[in-house]
Amino acid sequence: MKLGILSCSRTCYSTRRLREAAAQRGHLVKVLDTLKFAIDLEQGSPDLYFRRKRLSPYDAILPRIGASITYYGTAVVRQFEQMDVYSANSSGGISNSRDKLRSLQILSRHHIGIPQTTFVRDKKDVFPAIQRVGGAPVVIKLIEGTQGIGVLLAETDKAAEGIIERLQSQKQSVLIQKFVAESKGRDIRAFVVGDQVVAAMRRVAQGQEFRSNVHRGGMTEPVTLDADYCETAIRAAQILGLRVAGVDMLEGKDGPQIMEVNSSPGLEGIERCTQLDIAGAIIDYIAAQVDFPEIDLRQRLTVSRGYGVTEIRIPEGSEYVGKAVKESGLRDRDLTVLTLYRGTSVVPNPRSDRVLESGDRLLCFGKLDAMRDLIPAKTRRKRRPKVQDLPELPVADETQSGDQQTIDADTEAD
Repeated sequence: MKLGILSCSRTCYSTRRLREAAAQRGHLVKVLDTLKFAIDLEQGSPDLYFRRKRLSPYDAILPRIGASITYYGTAVVRQFEQMDVYSANSSGGISNSRDKLRSLQILSRHHIGIPQTTFVRDKKDVFPAIQRVGGAPVVIKLIEGTQGIGVLLAETDKAAEGIIERLQSQKQSVLIQKFVAESKGRDIRAFVVGDQVVAAMRRVAQGQEFRSNVHRGGMTEPVTLDADYCETAIRAAQILGLRVAGVDMLEGKDGPQIMEVNSSPGLEGIERCTQLDIAGAIIDYIAAQVDFPEIDLRQRLTVSRGYGVTEIRIPEGSEYVGKAVKESGLRDRDLTVLTLYRGTSVVPNPRSDRVLESGDRLLCFGKLDAMRDLIPAKTRRKRRPKVQDLPELPVADETQSGDQQTIDADTEAD
């Protein structure tokens, strides 16, 4: 396998370890500076140039895209995808994970624990939003903050309002997030490769510090995760479109709460903590998957006129409840069931004798017209009780800024 590691830093720990692991396994590996590419676009022939020379063929790439070059880096990864080169992380997945709001929006429709979060722009919406997430203390995050920059803890409603309004006055977009008190000062980093958690560690803050990150003096310890935490980490990475990811979770009273999903997680801290060959696990996974590059279904399906993919829900009382897939008549309608979702369980390519139950969701491919009458009408959500007679609080003065704290996301920017 000929592997390209996209990294702007040949000497950082993660890049060196990945390069060594690939070479030890007999693969041809080169570190390619992401910013030295030129993207050429021509009808039917997407191409790349590297250091002013046409790039030779590669079997796979492993993107290590720093946050500061996300736009250009994802454009380079996207070009490799158009050239049918396997990428360990998709360009879409990297973009999804870099935007905190976008990643939580995507995760929120799935059965995955996340801290209650709200996003507002109007000054009048700030205090009601703070109350909706449970009131102070709250965590305030810049949407595009990296390595903990712009992650703040506000101890009071007044301080929270002051911080948010000050950031908004500087044209910054912020999230307001419920503070998971039971997990204060500690979190879990799960390292996901493919459909497995290959390593995990707990990070614990020292003293009065609520930040648990290693770069902030936090201590680490290896940990064996239970099935719930493993499944949550794997599904979060897969939903966002990542095959290699560092998933940060809080240990909430109701189970794991996804804090962040990193597309370029650093290897140094977790390898030294767990004494595991994580770099080797990544290379082995890429070698096993190299023949299956990313396929953009939107590009492929648009050429099949009248066909598409949609989700069909089986409501209570449906004629399909209690019937096997083969008895449902879906195949007679030229519909193929790709995946069955049942609660938190995912059944890919379900057998024809699988019996359907109320609440099942079927991801189907076929004629859109044939699926139209199978899609149940949308139901209106019940409105939440109105928050009435909320007091107007004054904006915090400048002395509040002394209590602002940042959290390091422990993401290594190559």
